[in-house]
Amino acid sequence: MPDSRYLVGLVAGAAAVFLLGGIGTRAVSGTESTTELDAYDTVLVDGHQALAPNIVAGRTQSKYHPLPWVGVRVGVSCPTGLKSVVGATVTCTGKRNDGTTVDIPVTVTRVTGSRITWRFAR
Repeated sequence: MPDSRYLVGLVAGAAAVFLLGGIGTRAVSGTESTTELDAYDTVLVDGHQALAPNIVAGRTQSKYHPLPWVGVRVGVSCPTGLKSVVGATVTCTGKRNDGTTVDIPVTVTRVTGSRITWRFAR
């Protein structure tokens, strides 16, 4: 009987490791970001305050491939700033190591005071 208790403990331990790994992956692989609109991160686009393109590109790139098993490694660039208006969109471009590109749509989901919340599609 001691062998069955060992097996149960082993299986339970492995399940716990996989569960925590899944939760950790989910936590770091999110596609939403909230950013403060301050003098360093803000530009004007069509007369609206906007998050600077290099900030949108940098945050998107860091979240697009946060772990080796989540997403595809890309270098991201955005053509313009992301207006701080709910529903505003910009399509950034991700360049893969093999030279191919992928379009990454970015959309504003919430604007409150001096903060903008946005998400991208992976």
